Amino acid sequence: MKRKYMKALSVLAALSLTISLTACGGKNSDNSASSGNSGGASDGTKKIQIKVYAQHFDEDTAKPFDYAVEELKKEMPNVEIVLDEAVQDGYQKLKTYAATGNMPDIYETDWTTLQTFAKSKNVELLDSYPETADFKSKLNTGLESRLTAPDGHVYAFPYTGIEFQLIYYNKDIFQKAGIQTPIKTIDQLADAAKKLSAAGYTPMAIFAKEKWITTAFYAGLVTREDAKGFGDLEAGKPAALPTAFVTAAEQMKKLQEGGLFDANATNTNYDQASSQFYSGKAAMFVNGQWEIYSSTEKLGDKVDWMYWPAKDEATYDSSKGFINGAGSPGGFSVSPSSKNKETAVKVASFLAQKYSEYKYSVLGSPIVSVKVDKPMTGEVPPMMKRIADEVLPNVKSYATAVSNVQIKNVIDDNTQNMLVSGFTVKQFTDNVNRILAKENK
Repeated sequence: MKRKYMKALSVLAALSLTISLTACGGKNSDNSASSGNSGGASDGTKKIQIKVYAQHFDEDTAKPFDYAVEELKKEMPNVEIVLDEAVQDGYQKLKTYAATGNMPDIYETDWTTLQTFAKSKNVELLDSYPETADFKSKLNTGLESRLTAPDGHVYAFPYTGIEFQLIYYNKDIFQKAGIQTPIKTIDQLADAAKKLSAAGYTPMAIFAKEKWITTAFYAGLVTREDAKGFGDLEAGKPAALPTAFVTAAEQMKKLQEGGLFDANATNTNYDQASSQFYSGKAAMFVNGQWEIYSSTEKLGDKVDWMYWPAKDEATYDSSKGFINGAGSPGGFSVSPSSKNKETAVKVASFLAQKYSEYKYSVLGSPIVSVKVDKPMTGEVPPMMKRIADEVLPNVKSYATAVSNVQIKNVIDDNTQNMLVSGFTVKQFTDNVNRILAKENK
């Protein structure tokens, strides 16, 4: 799943786009899995078109992708990339492609979707490809779970390391509202929400129209109580939510009832939520560490990030090294129906490696999948430098991911509901417990 921003297109628009791209490629209208061969190149040879469904909309996505494509032109001049820009719709457009037999040659997706595609034969197993062995040899230490799935297969080439979520805040607004930092406890965050509301600000902007971000918010609270995070709901086989998860649900509800989130949060998309934060209407914003670039561009030195609060200061201090990010498979996958599958596998691996190279060397992100030989040359935002200097050297553990799709879905649905007035903690626990009892029996 992952992640952010772009305006979701309707299913009709997705189908129309598919048909349009297929027509432009001059291919059969019933299958655009591969764009096939295009017209002749300048040297007289035919180029292989590879359609790639990928995020491409900001400094953290468009520039690394464009860089990787330019590098690919040098490495594989016989390949032409046809970009199909991904939308932030929980991979619904990609699932529509799969349902209609129009999969792109290469697509970017997450572990939850990959599990579904594995069952429907819409993802190529990469286990035995030489590109996979080469990728493994370059993988950064500790990132095995980003490449090899819990079932032992390789489905995608990742370009990032283990990413995680942060709470961003506007320092100027906090100062005007008389809020002391760092905020360490849930009570302090709830008190800050009251002060910010009284001062006329939306305390925290959140694009809760996307369910993953409410799950991420809940995960941030859970990891203060249970370092292993959602993985314990599967590995531990509980028939009901453990105490740590109930406590986190109670905290999330307390913050919602205390006015931390906008009343219209579940109808708010990324563009709307980020605009509130960038324009100074909202004092806080929740998103992944990749948000650092956009927030720095919009707010400069006014913005910083904070650790997730806990039930008390002692827990806050002891759990700062528990990261609310889990290493699950994801990245660039290949469609088995690609007409140029062998080439697509090579391209997917190459794009992921060059994507990492740009993020490390130019954007200054240490959270990349493979080792990069190039030095950092770009200006590293202070917030990213703080992660590199303060967080990563002191990580005690990363959360573990839950692979069970039913458990993941019930958490997504009900964390989103937690931002709706009137939805109770009991409803949350009852709904999740019902699935846990069924899936973990």
